[in-house]
Amino acid sequence: MTDPSTRAAAAAGPGDTEIDAPRSVALTTASVSRSFPFVDTYQAGDGWDALGDPTRRAIVACLAERPQAVGELAEVLPISRPAVSQHLKVLKQAGLVTDRAAGTRRVYRLNPAGMAALRDQLETFWNRALDNFQDVAGENQIEENS
Repeated sequence: MTDPSTRAAAAAGPGDTEIDAPRSVALTTASVSRSFPFVDTYQAGDGWDALGDPTRRAIVACLAERPQAVGELAEVLPISRPAVSQHLKVLKQAGLVTDRAAGTRRVYRLNPAGMAALRDQLETFWNRALDNFQDVAGENQIEENS
């Protein structure tokens, strides 16, 4: 039986260079981000970024009903347990969920402080939008009356 690198060298024609066999490289957030700058790795800067993923929104919706373990979430979502764990890690880093040990499992629940912060940001945005609308509507009314 011949070595794969020997077969690759033998198959190479005149002027071809030998191609190294692929190496096994550990994938980390840094290596993926460096190699593929537009690929979003499992990280989030804030709660809004974390909720940008539909799977994470589904997890938040499930946790809004009641605290659940990874296995319970994986049963109702179309993804594996490791994928659920990765999404929960992002949500936890964003401050939207907390966890506690319950025997051999970790039970996740929504973090009231993190969810309140999102609500406050949304209220601020909404109030500014309404104020701007009111200003524009008031200006249009003045112009129509003139």
